[in-house]
Amino acid sequence: MRIVGVVPAHDEVATIAETVTALKAFTDEVVVVDDGSTDRTAEEAATAGARVLRSVAHRGKGSAMEGALSRVGSADVWLFADGDLGSSAEALDRLVDEVVAGRADLALAVFSPGQGGGFGLVKRTAAAAVHALSGFEPREPLSGQRALSARCLEACRPLAGGFGVETAMLIDAARAGMRVIEIDVPGLRHRPSGRDLRGFLHRGRQGFDIFIAVLRRMLSRKHDSR
Repeated sequence: MRIVGVVPAHDEVATIAETVTALKAFTDEVVVVDDGSTDRTAEEAATAGARVLRSVAHRGKGSAMEGALSRVGSADVWLFADGDLGSSAEALDRLVDEVVAGRADLALAVFSPGQGGGFGLVKRTAAAAVHALSGFEPREPLSGQRALSARCLEACRPLAGGFGVETAMLIDAARAGMRVIEIDVPGLRHRPSGRDLRGFLHRGRQGFDIFIAVLRRMLSRKHDSR
């Protein structure tokens, strides 16, 4: 099976090389989607051995990922991982194992407790939306760490824009009858947004993107196979 890791990244120079190195241990190719970074994210990723697809303008997470998929080619299993995981990304091999073994179409990583930076409002809202529209009850609807079969990814395309991509993907996959599971991944680390102005602005953008993605799926039953 061909396994491709896709890492959307924006200004992740401090961690991107370690993330790429960790993912290369169990994937056939790592593709870093540099979404308009203003630092040396692209250069560090390339030095670590990733294929880098660079956008001059900041397009937003989901749009950057969708654009990259059209250029990467085919794969049997896709792994999406955020650029701030660093060496802890090595733990994502268990997600890939579940999909390769055929036990899941979409395997989603659950972080250890205490890694969130906010009050959980956006997360709870996203989880409620996924449940209401698909019947699936996620614990970690906002996690960007997930492995998918090629069939599952196709059912979720085109990917939702911005930070709505994760929530929309869960809705689309569950509606299409895919086997979606969540896996606790001890040791997985990322950089949570804090409870400062920057953190609240980030969660505001995240919430808006999720609202748009959910609204579009409320108005369309295209992916619903139930």
